[in-house]
Amino acid sequence: MNNIVTEPTTTAQWQSLVSDAEIAASLQLDETLESYLVFTLMRFTQRPELTNSIIALEFLDGIQNQGQQQHEQLRDVGDKCLLLSGLFPHTAKRRLVSLGYFVNLGRSAYQQLHDKIHGFYGQLAADFVPMMDVLHAIREINQQSHQLDLLDSFELWDETGSQQALNRISKASNTGQLFKHDSETRH
Repeated sequence: MNNIVTEPTTTAQWQSLVSDAEIAASLQLDETLESYLVFTLMRFTQRPELTNSIIALEFLDGIQNQGQQQHEQLRDVGDKCLLLSGLFPHTAKRRLVSLGYFVNLGRSAYQQLHDKIHGFYGQLAADFVPMMDVLHAIREINQQSHQLDLLDSFELWDETGSQQALNRISKASNTGQLFKHDSETRH
């Protein structure tokens, strides 16, 4: 039977879940990233349309806009890509794209913000994959959630270097360590 988490506030509940996921994923996000992830989860909890947006168009609109509107649109694109790649990875398969697509688009949105206003967004771009891995661990804490299959895990590891995906592959195989294929090498 699953334990019921009771915390005094919604924020505390999300914080507890993220902390548990960090432990499960053997990751430790710094306090700023952890807080950003908690508040992103809170902000999108009441937005079921998250999985219905055409994110590439939102990204292009965000690049063309100026000022606060640009900031909000690019931040939302980065946040949506983070949540889709971490909590709703099967959305990529339904849209016939790889999870790496969401990772690269999200990183690009955060990097665009960093280039325009500097600050914290560069760290979000750089640490996108560990934050995604924590979100994958959130899915796996509840044993009823579907994990990525091994092929999707391999593709995610190969495209992004996801440690969570590599751990999933390693647990399922007896082949030992995996190495990335150098695309420059000819056989």
